[in-house]
Amino acid sequence: MAAVLDVVRAFFASQTAPAFVIDAETPADVVAREALLDRAMGPGRRKKSSEKIRKDRLPAEGLALVARDRQGHVIATVRLWNVEAGVSREGHAIDALLLGPLAVDPAHEGKGIGSALMRAAMLEARKRNHGAILLVGDAGYYERFGFFAQKAQHLVMPGPFARERFLAIELKAGWLEGAAGMVVASGRKLSHAPRRHVA
Repeated sequence: MAAVLDVVRAFFASQTAPAFVIDAETPADVVAREALLDRAMGPGRRKKSSEKIRKDRLPAEGLALVARDRQGHVIATVRLWNVEAGVSREGHAIDALLLGPLAVDPAHEGKGIGSALMRAAMLEARKRNHGAILLVGDAGYYERFGFFAQKAQHLVMPGPFARERFLAIELKAGWLEGAAGMVVASGRKLSHAPRRHVA
């Protein structure tokens, strides 16, 4: 009888466990994250203007998140990057974040995972006292989170980008007021270990 009860308890426990959890990305997630991005975004993902900003940089401190399924597999990812969002009217660089990529494994789309990851990333950015987030993406999707093209109207990305897809949200009112110019990377650089040469 005890064995039957254990099986029943295990069954109901698995039914009440959340379908996914949001977690901090770890170094062990890199291979799974990259494979997920290849599946979700295709081979052209490395040619985007945003990639030029991310190249050889580390994500902003504490702002690389993943969603994991019940087995602990990475099923979604989002990262935010430190940037300077042009300059103010007074000529001072404006610190901000660039969000991307946000991707959900195609097998798990339509379950609210991307939305949950977005909300978690925005909440964490607020907790860490950031003033604004920029992104290049579908306005129809991101407007629900408060992102609008008007906030980024005087900013430009390095390389080609679709103006109507370049969106921003202020986490602090007026943060991007008067911001104009090029978005450039400002975050921590990825350190490359010295290569050993074989004689």
